[in-house]
Amino acid sequence: MITVAVVDDDRMLLDGMRVWLGGVPELRLVATAATVGELLGAAATATVTAATVEELPDEPPGAPEAQLPHGCGGTRGAPADVVLLDLVLRDGSAPADNIRRLLRAGSRVLVISTVPDRSRIIEAVRAGADGYLTKDNDLPTLVAAVKDLAAGRGAHSTELAFACAYDNSPDRPRLSPREREILLDYASGLTLKSAARRAGITVHTAKDYLDRVKAKYQQAGRPAYTKVDLARRVREDSLDGS
Repeated sequence: MITVAVVDDDRMLLDGMRVWLGGVPELRLVATAATVGELLGAAATATVTAATVEELPDEPPGAPEAQLPHGCGGTRGAPADVVLLDLVLRDGSAPADNIRRLLRAGSRVLVISTVPDRSRIIEAVRAGADGYLTKDNDLPTLVAAVKDLAAGRGAHSTELAFACAYDNSPDRPRLSPREREILLDYASGLTLKSAARRAGITVHTAKDYLDRVKAKYQQAGRPAYTKVDLARRVREDSLDGS
């Protein structure tokens, strides 16, 4: 069962999400909130309440069970597997900050928005969002995206692919086809030797290409020192085309 939370200040949308997700057996809506602070605050309260409940002596038979705070879905403060986050909230919070707070809490983040704004999509992905959908998508598309995120994959929508394809921002390095090939193979988990063999070049040449990639990201202000860093840049820039 995949647990889902929704952060949006549109009450009609929240009501609609409850109805939509309530009919999907693989998903469980555990919380809704108008702000990220409200969602995380409710989770923290649930954690404290659950800990307090566990310290209490056993109740006599027939006594009512202690209840967690409303909206926490009995998760005892655990973060939802996936949070659907409205990109622009009326509390004035920065989208990138909201995404980072949710990631630190342990959730994966699917950004939802009314407008496929390329710059905002790129900003959200750079902040760590795992996917982006516009709100006019249907339920099967939303469910598929949530399942992808819960499985550790990204949700690569048409809007996200379009934004990345036409991203000309200075912090997105321009890689040659061979640099991109070596980066993708290496970042996917192959050793440099295996990546070189697959490309039909020497290990020394492959390392030269990889060093160029690192240098370009360094110049763009987005250093990538390790394989983990490089894999993150691949995901942020949707270089794998998935």
